[in-house]
Amino acid sequence: MNDPIAAVDAIAQIQAVPTILDVVCKTTGMRFAAVARVTADRWIACSVRDEIAFGLEPGGELKIETTICNEIREHQQAVIIDNVADDPAYSSHHTPAIYGLQSYISMPITLADGSFFGTLCAIDTVPRELNKPETVGMFQLFANLIAFHLDTHDRIDQERQGNELREQFIAVLGHDLRNPLASLDAGTRMLQRSVEDEKGKTVLGLMQSSISRMSGLIDNVLDFARGRLGGGIPVEQADRVPLKPVMEQVVAELRMTNPGRTIEADFTEALVRCDEGRIGQLLSNLLANALTHGDPETPIRVRSAIAGNRFELAVANAGEPIPETVVKDLFKPFVRASAKANLQGLGLGLYIASEIAKAHNGRLSVSSTPDETCFTFQMPLQ
Repeated sequence: MNDPIAAVDAIAQIQAVPTILDVVCKTTGMRFAAVARVTADRWIACSVRDEIAFGLEPGGELKIETTICNEIREHQQAVIIDNVADDPAYSSHHTPAIYGLQSYISMPITLADGSFFGTLCAIDTVPRELNKPETVGMFQLFANLIAFHLDTHDRIDQERQGNELREQFIAVLGHDLRNPLASLDAGTRMLQRSVEDEKGKTVLGLMQSSISRMSGLIDNVLDFARGRLGGGIPVEQADRVPLKPVMEQVVAELRMTNPGRTIEADFTEALVRCDEGRIGQLLSNLLANALTHGDPETPIRVRSAIAGNRFELAVANAGEPIPETVVKDLFKPFVRASAKANLQGLGLGLYIASEIAKAHNGRLSVSSTPDETCFTFQMPLQ
């Protein structure tokens, strides 16, 4: 808490502080008590109980060099004076002489990270019996209580700032990146209708593929941000959703963007409770994974079925098996299904597919042998 003025506000939000100062004064007989923020160059009153007309109010300051708190900041030990005149260390000290003090007690307030915030202090113009275990213990307890509340306030403030940063981050992904990409997509599609030479068509086709891949990456990062920072990937489930048309559309889109690959599909007619957009995304991610890591000369096989009271969707491909060291972490973010370093993508597709499965009270599993790698999604029909 580097801003001293913010410290005044933080102490003002601790409802127990006025009661603490009241108890301190009534228990010790002291007629002035305060919580002070103390830095290398400032002494600021954050909360005050004043029965001797000392003249300080919250936000008021003393010159740091005139206070004993300045010394407490350095050694971070309590200072207790029953009677200045009889105290060998403070009878000739400049602070009592400046302010007319005869009794004084000040306890350092130390935050959880070990940093020094300030002091809980009390003064009077007459001697008081302060150096007793019960009084010292009370001050220590109250100083710890204030520190606890300050740490909590700081943590809440950090969480608030984190929430704001999260919202800004998601807004950037959802708006500032999507909108320019949508413009590029619309522009290339328009050009594709007017360009006639083969070279131009080829270039535009490559651009369209890159835009589609970028859009998928943005979708995955956005879902990752929502899942990790916003409490999980959101789903909106509806009853009796016909999934076959959704899955056929996903397969058709990927066939179009991957004309050299074969995707064999066998979908059963099924009415299930689900978020059809998210199920389509799950299938798209699984197919994209198979296209990236599977044998390009062998068809990818996709099927859905009703098994008892569960809906099942499986995507299988031939190719190198997934290493055992990778399988155990495969559904974690930024993990790829292959150890090859030259493959594109962020490693979020399978993680997001797994999170979508969980959001539907289902699960995503994988089996991988030298003959076949198969990802299977299962969820209850109801």
